[in-house]
Amino acid sequence: MSPWLVLGLGNPGPAYAGHRHNVGYLVVEELARRTSTSFSAPRGLRAAIASARLGPPGIESVRLILAKSRTFMNETGGAAARLLSYYKLELTQLIVVHDEIDLDPGQLRVKFGGGDNGHNGLRSIRASLGSGDFYRVRFGVGRPPGRQDPADFLLSNFPASSREDVAVEVSRVADAVESLVTVGLERTQNAFNS
Repeated sequence: MSPWLVLGLGNPGPAYAGHRHNVGYLVVEELARRTSTSFSAPRGLRAAIASARLGPPGIESVRLILAKSRTFMNETGGAAARLLSYYKLELTQLIVVHDEIDLDPGQLRVKFGGGDNGHNGLRSIRASLGSGDFYRVRFGVGRPPGRQDPADFLLSNFPASSREDVAVEVSRVADAVESLVTVGLERTQNAFNS
């Protein structure tokens, strides 16, 4: 069975680790933790990757390539294209996990295809791949308060008071990714879309 590429969006480096914009990284890190695998950074791939399996060993297990781009968000497309080419995967085997300001905290949506909705990471991926026909798992972070600039909001840490809630949501979004690759889009949307 062909593997799935699960690409978590974020910005590399410790300065960005707790930012709302980095929830994609948090989800693929959770999937790596669940499958007892760790990330490495092969030369030339522009991403940290981990190879994982879901399910019992053998023919029934689902192979995942978990990836965190080592480029900044607005250059993620080059890394996505290189990963798909290196692993000889189709666009329909790509799942992108990303933050979504149009969803309230605690909401998530799984979908196939669509536009970039102003998200620089998605815009870069669509430009590099020439299509938006891939799966997206959207992690709600909500809109900025008052007149705060959305970019400043996304490039700021979650408040300390919400860290437990964020951990619960990271786990739930990881569950949705697992569901998508094991039971498909429709059943996953029915179970997780809020």
